[in-house]
Amino acid sequence: MPPEGVKILARNKRAQHEYFLEERFEAGIALVGSEVKSLREGRGSLAEAWADLRTSEVFLVGSHIAEYPQAGPMNHAPTRERKLLLHRREIDKLRARVALRGYTVIPVAIYLKDGLVKVEIALARGKEVRDKRATVRAREMDREARAAVRRHAKR
Repeated sequence: MPPEGVKILARNKRAQHEYFLEERFEAGIALVGSEVKSLREGRGSLAEAWADLRTSEVFLVGSHIAEYPQAGPMNHAPTRERKLLLHRREIDKLRARVALRGYTVIPVAIYLKDGLVKVEIALARGKEVRDKRATVRAREMDREARAAVRRHAKR
C-alpha cells in the first residue's frame, strides 16, 4: 500500500489477486501536464499495465490515462509508454530478480505525494489457480471473523 496521507489516483485491483507481491518500490513518473490533470480527476487505469525494463531504464507500458478535454490539440496519447524514475541500484535489483524465472514488475497504484505523482511498483510472482482460491478463502474467513467480532461488540 502507498504511504499514509497520500491521495490514490489509480489502483491495480487485480494485482493482489493475480500475483504474490514480494517487494515494493516507489517510483516517480515522467508525465505531461494534461496527464496530471486527467489523473487528478481519477481518469487513469492500471488494469493492463506492466513495467518494462530496458537497458538502464524502466517504462510503464499498457496504462491508460484518458485525454484531458480542456487540453485541446496539445493533448497526450492515452496509452503511451511513460518513463519511471528509479535509482540505478533499484533498477539493477529489479533486473536481477526479473532474470529469475517467474518474476515480473507490475504497477500497484498511482498516487499523489507532496504534489508529485508517484507510482508504486512491485516485484511479483504469478499465482496458480490453487493459490488464488486459498487467497479468496482466507479473505472470506477474515471478513466473517470481523463480522462476528462486530456482532459480539454490539451486545
